[in-house]
Amino acid sequence: MKKNFFTLLTIVAMTAVMNSCDNSTPKMDGPVVADSAQTGGMRIAYIEIDSLTAQYEFAKETSLELEKKGTNARNTIQSKSQQLERNVANFQQKLQNNGFTSREQAENAQASLQREQNNLMQLQQRLETELANEQAKFLQAFQDSLDHFLADYNADKKYDLIVNKAAVLLADKKYDITEEVINGMNRRYKKGATPVDTTKTK
Repeated sequence: MKKNFFTLLTIVAMTAVMNSCDNSTPKMDGPVVADSAQTGGMRIAYIEIDSLTAQYEFAKETSLELEKKGTNARNTIQSKSQQLERNVANFQQKLQNNGFTSREQAENAQASLQREQNNLMQLQQRLETELANEQAKFLQAFQDSLDHFLADYNADKKYDLIVNKAAVLLADKKYDITEEVINGMNRRYKKGATPVDTTKTK
């Protein structure tokens, strides 16, 4: 029976595309935007999502929590798996040494081992499901937080398109707004702003 059932959860990079907002005058300093004459009249910027997930405090903290939960779950499964293996070995040794007083006793012991194995498999599945759900909730919260931040940010900036750098083959560094977004989202997070509930209508 395999001893390692889990791999640690990794934080998945996510894409974010923003629609333009109201027509108020830009107030925040930022990178040079794409020349509208060269982009069909569009103002474009990009975000390096990998950098954002690595430096956004909410993402870093939650990543550590998920990693800890994944490690605990893996250790739990490994411990119970090893115990099951010992019980199986003891059963086989006792069976070979005629340690059971009757065939019924041996069958009962074997049935007990089968139940133990079934319980272990159910526990593994439950822990995997719980971890997957925790990760999904985090990803939704992260995406929602980014969407709402960009909505406020772009009210001033007036970008027509904000894209994920990972989806772009080549982009000039002057269109990079990653640092601004990281700093802005971290300021919000430090002030106690939690990611918005994605079950609510945006």
